[in-house]
Amino acid sequence: MDLKQLRTFIRVAETGSLSKASDRLRLAQPALSRQIALLEAEIGRRLFVRHGRGMQLTEAGQQLLERVTGLVHQLEKSVEEVRSLSDAPAGRVALGMTPTVSAVLAGRVAIRVAAELPGVSLRIVEGYGGHLVDWLHRGEVDVALLYGPASDLHLRVTELLFEELVLVGPREAALDGGGRFPVARLGELQLVLPSRTHGLRAVVEAACDRVRTSLRVRFEADSYRVLTELVEAGLGYTILPRSAVPQGEQGGRFSVAGLGDPAVVRQVVLGLPSSRTDTSATTAVTALVLDTIAGLVAAGAWQAHPAPPLAALLAAGRGAGGSPPG
Repeated sequence: MDLKQLRTFIRVAETGSLSKASDRLRLAQPALSRQIALLEAEIGRRLFVRHGRGMQLTEAGQQLLERVTGLVHQLEKSVEEVRSLSDAPAGRVALGMTPTVSAVLAGRVAIRVAAELPGVSLRIVEGYGGHLVDWLHRGEVDVALLYGPASDLHLRVTELLFEELVLVGPREAALDGGGRFPVARLGELQLVLPSRTHGLRAVVEAACDRVRTSLRVRFEADSYRVLTELVEAGLGYTILPRSAVPQGEQGGRFSVAGLGDPAVVRQVVLGLPSSRTDTSATTAVTALVLDTIAGLVAAGAWQAHPAPPLAALLAAGRGAGGSPPG
């Protein structure tokens, strides 16, 4: 068994097709078939079922994929880092974010990486909390910004901030001047919310359970852009972190009110895999992300209560990410 066989196996598993894997790896299909056959012979188990539509993993193949993907990814990154040894961080980093965090942070982080870490190639991946945790464990993402609480995650976690969730309606709803909207009255509204796989939905439902209120969810959308479009079209109300509704859009496209009795808060944490050593590029990007968030909070562009690790950065005068991207 060698690294070439494992790379081939992973690409065929990801694409479900020898022809697509051949295009991605720039290798002829017979060579790929031989690599798969050699790997199956060495393991002593069939890894794929061949059929007219492509290649489907067997149970043994699925088990192998889950075990080797992160290891191969880490090995490739380590070799790449050693090749480019220098005083400056270099290599590829995959940074995961939930969609609402991405709306605030992604552009700013990308601009700073381009300016301050020229040897780093950054890939920003949007996903929901459960997906991001899975990708971290499998090595497909190097560092991620997730929903807490930190105690629920089997990762190396840094608590960042606590952020208020707000009720967002169309401009005509005139929520802005009415004070806080009671959580107990959310059941009176037609809502547009993410699906139950989304951490934001879980936070909202937990708050409603505490006051014994049932939600009327008319539409579900796992896209921040779609949620806001449906609200603007008058199809319902949604609930978002305050930072996800820019000040310029409050009173313009939308009306916004805080939630009360009780206030509804989400926690944002930074997660790193506990089973792998970080590369210098990952360490550099992580530090830059923390500094950017500190800058946003210090400038009031991200209205949130910092957790102790982030508060320590703020106390030290850190934070260069308060300016908008572009």
